[in-house]
Amino acid sequence: MDIYASDDEKGEEIKQWWRDNGRSVIIGIVFGATLLFSGRYWLNYQTTLAEQASSTYQQLATLLTEDKKVEADEKTQLLLGEFSSTPYAVFAALDMAKKSVELNDSETAKTYLQWVIDHADLTGHKALAQLRLSKLLLLESKFDLALALVTQPTSVSFASLFSELQGDILVAQGKDSEARSAYQTAMMTLGQGQPRQSIIQLKLDDVAIPQ
Repeated sequence: MDIYASDDEKGEEIKQWWRDNGRSVIIGIVFGATLLFSGRYWLNYQTTLAEQASSTYQQLATLLTEDKKVEADEKTQLLLGEFSSTPYAVFAALDMAKKSVELNDSETAKTYLQWVIDHADLTGHKALAQLRLSKLLLLESKFDLALALVTQPTSVSFASLFSELQGDILVAQGKDSEARSAYQTAMMTLGQGQPRQSIIQLKLDDVAIPQ
Protein backbone atom coordinates (compact mmCIF):
# COMPACT_ATOMS: atom_id res chain seq x y z
CA MET A 1 0.00 0.00 0.00
CA ASP A 2 1.28 3.48 -0.88
CA ILE A 3 2.38 5.29 2.28
CA TYR A 4 1.57 8.66 0.73
CA ALA A 5 -1.98 9.89 0.72
CA SER A 6 -1.58 11.82 -2.55
CA ASP A 7 0.84 13.04 -5.22
CA ASP A 8 0.76 16.46 -3.54
CA GLU A 9 2.01 14.95 -0.32
CA LYS A 10 4.74 13.11 -2.23
CA GLY A 11 5.84 16.36 -3.80
CA GLU A 12 5.85 18.15 -0.49
CA GLU A 13 7.92 15.38 1.10
CA ILE A 14 10.48 15.64 -1.72
CA LYS A 15 10.65 19.42 -1.36
CA GLN A 16 11.18 19.11 2.37
CA TRP A 17 13.91 16.49 1.91
CA TRP A 18 15.66 18.76 -0.56
CA ARG A 19 15.42 21.71 1.82
CA ASP A 20 16.99 19.57 4.54
CA ASN A 21 19.66 17.84 2.45
CA GLY A 22 20.13 19.85 -0.72
CA ARG A 23 23.16 21.76 0.51
CA SER A 24 24.96 18.56 1.50
CA VAL A 25 24.16 16.95 -1.86
CA ILE A 26 25.51 19.92 -3.81
CA ILE A 27 28.65 20.06 -1.68
CA GLY A 28 29.17 16.33 -2.19
CA ILE A 29 28.81 16.66 -5.97
CA VAL A 30 31.20 19.60 -6.12
CA PHE A 31 33.70 17.81 -3.85
CA GLY A 32 33.52 14.65 -5.92
CA ALA A 33 34.01 16.56 -9.15
CA THR A 34 36.99 18.37 -7.63
CA LEU A 35 38.58 15.10 -6.57
CA LEU A 36 38.06 13.63 -10.02
CA PHE A 37 39.57 16.67 -11.69
CA SER A 38 42.48 16.78 -9.23
CA GLY A 39 43.16 13.08 -9.71
CA ARG A 40 43.29 13.41 -13.48
CA TYR A 41 45.45 16.53 -13.23
CA TRP A 42 47.87 14.73 -10.88
CA LEU A 43 48.17 11.73 -13.19
CA ASN A 44 48.77 13.97 -16.20
CA TYR A 45 51.34 15.95 -14.23
CA GLN A 46 53.19 12.83 -13.12
CA THR A 47 53.22 11.46 -16.69
CA THR A 48 54.59 14.73 -18.06
CA LEU A 49 57.18 14.89 -15.28
CA ALA A 50 58.37 11.34 -15.99
CA GLU A 51 58.62 12.03 -19.71
CA GLN A 52 60.66 15.18 -19.16
CA ALA A 53 62.92 13.42 -16.68
CA SER A 54 63.43 10.51 -19.07
CA SER A 55 64.37 12.88 -21.89
CA THR A 56 66.83 14.75 -19.67
CA TYR A 57 68.40 11.50 -18.50
CA GLN A 58 68.85 10.32 -22.10
CA GLN A 59 70.64 13.58 -22.86
CA LEU A 60 72.85 13.02 -19.82
CA ALA A 61 73.72 9.49 -20.95
CA THR A 62 74.75 10.81 -24.37
CA LEU A 63 76.93 13.51 -22.82
CA LEU A 64 78.68 10.95 -20.61
CA THR A 65 79.33 8.76 -23.64
CA GLU A 66 80.91 11.77 -25.33
CA ASP A 67 82.97 12.50 -22.16
CA LYS A 68 81.32 15.92 -21.75
CA LYS A 69 81.32 15.85 -17.97
CA VAL A 70 80.66 19.54 -17.41
CA GLU A 71 77.52 19.48 -19.57
CA ALA A 72 76.53 16.16 -18.03
CA ASP A 73 76.84 17.65 -14.57
CA GLU A 74 74.45 20.45 -15.56
CA LYS A 75 71.86 17.91 -16.69
CA THR A 76 72.37 15.98 -13.47
CA GLN A 77 71.78 19.07 -11.35
CA LEU A 78 68.56 19.64 -13.28
CA LEU A 79 67.43 16.09 -12.54
CA LEU A 80 68.36 16.33 -8.86
CA GLY A 81 66.54 19.64 -8.57
CA GLU A 82 63.39 19.60 -10.70
CA PHE A 83 62.98 15.84 -11.09
CA SER A 84 64.24 14.54 -7.74
CA SER A 85 61.03 12.55 -7.20
CA THR A 86 61.70 10.39 -10.26
CA PRO A 87 64.06 7.40 -10.40
CA TYR A 88 65.99 9.14 -13.19
CA ALA A 89 67.52 11.44 -10.59
CA VAL A 90 68.95 8.42 -8.77
CA PHE A 91 70.21 6.89 -12.03
CA ALA A 92 71.89 10.18 -12.91
CA ALA A 93 73.59 10.49 -9.52
CA LEU A 94 74.92 6.92 -9.71
CA ASP A 95 76.17 7.44 -13.26
CA MET A 96 77.89 10.70 -12.35
CA ALA A 97 79.49 9.09 -9.31
CA LYS A 98 80.88 6.33 -11.50
CA LYS A 99 82.19 8.82 -14.06
CA SER A 100 83.77 10.91 -11.31
CA VAL A 101 85.63 7.86 -9.97
CA GLU A 102 86.94 7.16 -13.48
CA LEU A 103 88.27 10.72 -13.55
CA ASN A 104 89.84 10.33 -10.08
CA ASP A 105 87.43 12.88 -8.63
CA SER A 106 86.45 11.01 -5.49
CA GLU A 107 85.02 14.06 -3.71
CA THR A 108 82.41 14.64 -6.41
CA ALA A 109 81.68 10.91 -6.51
CA LYS A 110 81.08 10.87 -2.76
CA THR A 111 78.72 13.83 -3.01
CA TYR A 112 76.57 12.09 -5.61
CA LEU A 113 76.54 8.80 -3.70
CA GLN A 114 75.51 10.57 -0.51
CA TRP A 115 72.64 12.19 -2.41
CA VAL A 116 71.38 8.75 -3.40
CA ILE A 117 71.61 7.53 0.19
CA ASP A 118 69.64 10.54 1.39
CA HIS A 119 66.99 10.68 -1.33
CA ALA A 120 66.47 7.30 -3.02
CA ASP A 121 63.11 5.63 -2.40
CA LEU A 122 64.23 2.06 -3.14
CA THR A 123 66.38 0.32 -0.54
CA GLY A 124 68.32 -1.37 -3.33
CA HIS A 125 69.50 2.00 -4.65
CA LYS A 126 70.44 3.15 -1.15
CA ALA A 127 72.37 -0.06 -0.51
CA LEU A 128 74.26 0.22 -3.78
CA ALA A 129 75.26 3.79 -2.98
CA GLN A 130 76.33 2.77 0.54
CA LEU A 131 78.57 0.03 -0.82
CA ARG A 132 80.20 2.30 -3.39
CA LEU A 133 80.71 5.14 -0.93
CA SER A 134 82.13 2.75 1.66
CA LYS A 135 84.65 1.42 -0.89
CA LEU A 136 85.79 4.96 -1.68
CA LEU A 137 86.26 5.68 2.01
CA LEU A 138 88.18 2.43 2.41
CA LEU A 139 90.57 3.51 -0.36
CA GLU A 140 91.10 6.75 1.57
CA SER A 141 91.80 4.76 4.77
CA LYS A 142 88.77 6.32 6.46
CA PHE A 143 87.99 2.99 8.05
CA ASP A 144 85.50 4.02 10.73
CA LEU A 145 83.36 5.98 8.25
CA ALA A 146 83.55 3.15 5.73
CA LEU A 147 82.55 0.55 8.32
CA ALA A 148 79.63 2.63 9.58
CA LEU A 149 78.06 2.58 6.12
CA VAL A 150 78.01 -1.22 5.86
CA THR A 151 77.39 -2.26 9.45
CA GLN A 152 73.62 -2.44 9.02
CA PRO A 153 72.44 -3.51 5.54
CA THR A 154 69.44 -1.58 4.25
CA SER A 155 68.50 -4.41 1.89
CA VAL A 156 68.48 -8.16 2.52
CA SER A 157 69.57 -8.75 -1.08
CA PHE A 158 72.84 -6.93 -0.36
CA ALA A 159 73.53 -8.56 3.01
CA SER A 160 76.37 -10.75 1.74
CA LEU A 161 78.07 -7.85 -0.05
CA PHE A 162 77.81 -5.72 3.09
CA SER A 163 79.39 -8.43 5.24
CA GLU A 164 82.16 -9.04 2.71
CA LEU A 165 83.02 -5.35 2.61
CA GLN A 166 82.97 -5.27 6.41
CA GLY A 167 85.60 -8.01 6.30
CA ASP A 168 87.73 -6.05 3.82
CA ILE A 169 87.67 -2.97 6.04
CA LEU A 170 88.51 -4.98 9.16
CA VAL A 171 91.43 -6.64 7.38
CA ALA A 172 92.73 -3.18 6.45
CA GLN A 173 92.52 -2.31 10.16
CA GLY A 174 94.47 -5.43 11.08
CA LYS A 175 91.47 -7.00 12.82
CA ASP A 176 91.73 -10.47 11.31
CA SER A 177 89.52 -12.21 13.87
CA GLU A 178 86.63 -9.82 13.31
CA ALA A 179 87.22 -9.93 9.57
CA ARG A 180 86.97 -13.72 9.61
CA SER A 181 83.59 -13.51 11.32
CA ALA A 182 82.38 -11.01 8.73
CA TYR A 183 83.52 -13.20 5.85
CA GLN A 184 81.82 -16.23 7.40
CA THR A 185 78.58 -14.23 7.61
CA ALA A 186 79.02 -13.20 3.99
CA MET A 187 79.44 -16.83 2.99
CA MET A 188 76.36 -17.95 4.94
CA THR A 189 74.14 -15.25 3.44
CA LEU A 190 75.32 -15.96 -0.09
CA GLY A 191 73.16 -18.18 -2.28
CA GLN A 192 74.50 -21.59 -3.26
CA GLY A 193 76.47 -21.77 -6.49
CA GLN A 194 77.30 -18.06 -6.56
CA PRO A 195 80.66 -17.21 -8.21
CA ARG A 196 81.56 -14.98 -5.25
CA GLN A 197 81.82 -18.04 -2.99
CA SER A 198 85.33 -18.80 -4.23
CA ILE A 199 86.41 -15.17 -3.74
CA ILE A 200 85.10 -15.03 -0.18
CA GLN A 201 86.72 -18.40 0.56
CA LEU A 202 90.09 -17.01 -0.54
CA LYS A 203 89.59 -14.07 1.81
CA LEU A 204 88.67 -16.46 4.60
CA ASP A 205 91.81 -18.49 3.98
CA ASP A 206 93.91 -15.32 4.24
CA VAL A 207 92.62 -14.62 7.74
CA ALA A 208 92.47 -18.24 8.89
CA ILE A 209 93.80 -19.12 12.35
CA PRO A 210 97.33 -20.53 11.96
CA GLN A 211 97.48 -24.24 12.73
